Amino acid sequence: MKLRPGEILFHQGDSGSLYRLKEGLIKIVRLKEDGTSTLLNLILPGDIFPHHSLLTPSEYFGTAVILVDSEVEAISEESWYSELDHNPKRLKEIALLLQDRLRMMQQRIDQLTALRPIDRLQLVEEWFQEHFPDLVISDVLNQEEIGQFIGVRRETVNRLLRSRLH
Repeated sequence: MKLRPGEILFHQGDSGSLYRLKEGLIKIVRLKEDGTSTLLNLILPGDIFPHHSLLTPSEYFGTAVILVDSEVEAISEESWYSELDHNPKRLKEIALLLQDRLRMMQQRIDQLTALRPIDRLQLVEEWFQEHFPDLVISDVLNQEEIGQFIGVRRETVNRLLRSRLH
């Protein structure tokens, strides 16, 4: 299915299909009781998600919001989990997928442990450019989300972005 920016693929707390992102970019946000949200993850092309349901079903931990024109394939729970029971090669595929995601998270930890906020921003921008060379991160994520992604306040992101203009 083709989805446009701003569309919701699934909502936090619901349950249902798994998905494969064929092309595009999706953010997973967790909504809090006070109405604020936290950016949890970015789903990249090739990902099968939600990751926490790859081996056993679970309700969606966050809401999936489309960031750029995307193509997503729905994978029914029944067929996915049945395939796992009958085809052990699928388990290796899942292990490799989770390994890739773990390596990405290790890279994200490196970005978060850079001492200076400007270095954190630069590292995440470089990472983003590796995956989306035609996009600028500040065009798809707001300053609050970038701040959550690099572990600084929105005001700091604003200051860092403005300092580049001068």
